[in-house]
Order: sequence, then C-alpha cells, then structure tokens
Amino acid sequence: MRAARRLVPFALAWAALACVDSEPRDVAGRDLYLRYCASCHGPEARGDGPIAGSLKRPPADLTALAAKTGKYDEGAVMAAIDGRRVVAEHGSREMPVWGVVFEQERAGQPFQVYAGLLQTRALSDYVRSIQAAP
Repeated sequence: MRAARRLVPFALAWAALACVDSEPRDVAGRDLYLRYCASCHGPEARGDGPIAGSLKRPPADLTALAAKTGKYDEGAVMAAIDGRRVVAEHGSREMPVWGVVFEQERAGQPFQVYAGLLQTRALSDYVRSIQAAP
C-alpha cells in the first residue's frame, strides 16, 4: 500500500505528459515560442518582432538573459512566463500571462494545470537553449 502511494506522483506526472504534444521538449518549446512570443521578441528572440515597435518599451533580447546576469535564471524566466512575476518592461501587462493561457487551452482535459506547467517548462527550456555564449 505504501509503495502504491509513492507511485502516485509519478503516475500524475506521466498522465500530464500525455496531455501535451509528444514532441521532444526543444521542438515543443520552439513551437510554443514561435506561437506565443515571436511577435514581440522576434523569430530569433532578439527583441525585434513585427509588433515590437508598437510597444511602450522594446521587448528583451531573450538570447542575452544569461549574459546579463552571469547565469540563466530559470525560476525568473518561468515566473515571467506564467505571470508570477510582473515584468516592468511589459508596462500594463502587454505580455499575456501564458501560464493561464496554457491552462485554458487544456480546459476540461485531465491535469490541465500540469499540462500548463509543462508547456511553461518547455518554453523556458527553449529560452535556455538559445542563450548566447558569454
């Protein structure tokens, strides 16, 4: 019985994985980036997306995050994506809170919250993968 209880978190994680695309995370992260972020941050994530000029402040160059601070801060990136951290450069929240959007897209599906978290994670992993060498 105790062993079965210990397996529950793993079963939940496995079920959540089934709710998202079965692509590798780097491919899924790039697809998410192109769908949700490229219009502001640009296809190469340098802050030069097609609508960047119409924003109050220019979008960040996402390829330079690690260079600015000396390391990639995964927690800060995930918090900016899912809305736990307000980003001053986004002014009046021009960047949508993607964690909520990810959950709403999976509404009614099992483990929709976990699927949203996994999408946020895939997007953060992609942003990590495009960091310029210091």
